[in-house]
Amino acid sequence: MTFTSEEVQSARSIVHATVPPTPQYAWPLLRERLGFTVWVKHENHTPAGAFKVRGGLTYFDALVRNEPGIAGVVSATRGNHGQSVGWAARRYGIPATVVVPFGNSVEKNAAMRALGVTLLEHGDEFQAAREHAIALAAERGLHMVPSYHRELVRGVMTYWLEFFENFAHGEEPDVVYIPIGLGSGFCAAAAARAFVGARSKLVGVVSAHATSFLDSFRAGHVVASPVSTQLADGMACRIAEDEALQVVLREADDIVAVTDDEVAEAMRVLFADTHNVAEGAGAAALAAAMQQRERLRGQSVGVALTGGNVDSEVFSRVLARQ
Repeated sequence: MTFTSEEVQSARSIVHATVPPTPQYAWPLLRERLGFTVWVKHENHTPAGAFKVRGGLTYFDALVRNEPGIAGVVSATRGNHGQSVGWAARRYGIPATVVVPFGNSVEKNAAMRALGVTLLEHGDEFQAAREHAIALAAERGLHMVPSYHRELVRGVMTYWLEFFENFAHGEEPDVVYIPIGLGSGFCAAAAARAFVGARSKLVGVVSAHATSFLDSFRAGHVVASPVSTQLADGMACRIAEDEALQVVLREADDIVAVTDDEVAEAMRVLFADTHNVAEGAGAAALAAAMQQRERLRGQSVGVALTGGNVDSEVFSRVLARQ
């Protein structure tokens, strides 16, 4: 997936009107702990607390130009995509309905409602919520906002452009770890790497309790897998998105899986060493780097802290090692 200079500049203008560039730091305590430099890109610092808000802005900009007078939108989410829809829908004055599975994050649900979203609960996993949202779109004449789309990737790409362009006068990381849910983050990183001409290896990270993208990467085609993660809801993908998988197959140096226990430890490390709160998926990239620390000695590593929207009760249990 590639983007023209005009598409890139347009995405920057749309996103940066709402979301300023987020910081990235090579934290000294992480270097001391792991034995190599770790650059952390802090997408937990966006107004929505996660990277997905960028994609929502570019998607809705295209939507209102292509479908003027649209009656409303509907989508499905485990949280951060829903906040992205809420932010963009409010900005463009479009009614938005979002379907979440039962048992979804209490605080992510509250954040979506605060953005004016009509929140519906359906099913016990994302796929069931997604199918219900598709049915609602057909029934009510609403536009279904997908979780993966070229326009979403175009917006998300802006944070990876910020990341790689930071090294314009220096050496970029040897390897960058990127969490994979439905794939927009990884595809955006690959597009930005190509646009900037960076040479960092890209390694995708999945939950060991939701391995569709890993299984599909190994098989070369989409393979469904069960989801049982209790912590990394942003990576709770049962069926890999085929279009995203094709990008992963071409661009990923590898895919690694991290357990909920490894994710929890990475959340604790990020809090101790950087005083940043990370949700499960947001800590997965660092969890992968920690898992592979021996082979990374002497290298420079980049990780995306993709979001910090974790429920207070969940985070308190993680910190208490419960």
